[in-house]
Amino acid sequence: MGVKIGIIGAGSAVYALSVVKDVCLTPSLRGATVTFMDISRQRLDVAHELGERYAAELGAKLRLEKTVDRAKCLRGADFVINTALAAGGSHPRLQEGWRIAARYGYRLGGSLHIMHDEAFWVNFHQLRLMDSVARDILRICPRAWLLQVGNPVFAGTTWLQRNYPRLKMVGLCHGYMGVFGVADILGLKDHARLDYEVSGVNHFIWVTRMKYRGRDAFPVLDRWIRRGGYRSRWRKPGAVDAELNPVKLDLYRMFGVIPVGDAGHTAGGGWPYWYRADRATERKWREAAARWWAGHFRYCRSAISRIGRIMRDPKVKLTEEFGAEHTGESMMSLIDSMIRDIPRRIVVNTLNTGNWAPGIPRGIAVELRGRVDGKGVHGVPTKPLPSGVLAWITRDLVAQAEMELAAYRGGSRNLLLNLILMDPWSRTKEKAERFMNEILSRHPEMARHYR
Repeated sequence: MGVKIGIIGAGSAVYALSVVKDVCLTPSLRGATVTFMDISRQRLDVAHELGERYAAELGAKLRLEKTVDRAKCLRGADFVINTALAAGGSHPRLQEGWRIAARYGYRLGGSLHIMHDEAFWVNFHQLRLMDSVARDILRICPRAWLLQVGNPVFAGTTWLQRNYPRLKMVGLCHGYMGVFGVADILGLKDHARLDYEVSGVNHFIWVTRMKYRGRDAFPVLDRWIRRGGYRSRWRKPGAVDAELNPVKLDLYRMFGVIPVGDAGHTAGGGWPYWYRADRATERKWREAAARWWAGHFRYCRSAISRIGRIMRDPKVKLTEEFGAEHTGESMMSLIDSMIRDIPRRIVVNTLNTGNWAPGIPRGIAVELRGRVDGKGVHGVPTKPLPSGVLAWITRDLVAQAEMELAAYRGGSRNLLLNLILMDPWSRTKEKAERFMNEILSRHPEMARHYR
């Protein structure tokens, strides 16, 4: 019998199609069953039809199923991909919370649990969803591997691995692929010749080693900076690269390691806050967070419109619209390594039990290039991050995650308030408390949980 992969949250048609694409292009998954599950039957039907059309175009021997019943999706599964976004954490609910936060003085930039897509009210709904998925897996398909790709990967992986020790799970995120963006900017375009190491926690990772064709690539970056290679790329605010933007280059100068992905990202939701203290500072560093997020939500709406257009025209070739090459996501490589027992180095999120990332607490999930094989996921020791980076990870990432999880575990409104007070834009306890209460009034289930 072939491998069965269940996708929870498959109603995101573009994402589900990317999974189907990579399954079709992975020879070891020939004959696999992929079960789409979503609570929205309409979105589910769209994703399933697109998947069937794509697989048919490639002539892939693949069995695609759809269901609104999570138990049916999990029954017999070997791998479960959880990409779901709970209704309480949807984009409209996220933006509603941001508008409330803005009235209390919160700004994009370093506001990791408020003005970011991992806002505490979103994370609450996501953690509850992760809990229920984990319990169902242990009850229905306890040998299956859970691939947690829906945010918050950092807090979610930490929570699940701490509280469900029998659960086989790993967190995955594509933010690390920023290393390839760095390489491309430097002209190091043959990614097969690129060797690298990343370390940190999800959405706060740093390249500590990068070699191209066996030679250290950091001097290439230093030379590119000295020659002013960045100037032509920084012509106007909002038009800079996600990687090697002004903020990221300044952080590289400060610490000697390269931030990639959300660390220093132009979006402004991520760390750090001091480049976005006010509009004048944002202009100096060519930051345009609000513009970036407006573009992101506009892209999401256009993607939905595009899917609608494709659905209305059965003559459209999906392989021409979406391509016929691997997406670069690591999920199918990980699954292929496990079922064929082929060791691969894959960037994963897992508890730092073996001190894989020195200086980061052992009980927290770290993101690094681990080893995956038929026996599972194994941490691989990484080069220690600079002391300054470790200090910021401890203060702004680990401490906040611990506060959030402690609040969630105990249903403590007091600890939730403390999480809000840790935000760099919190000014007084009174304002923070009023903001918290207004958010809770919009999320009754959350208000009941945080007593």
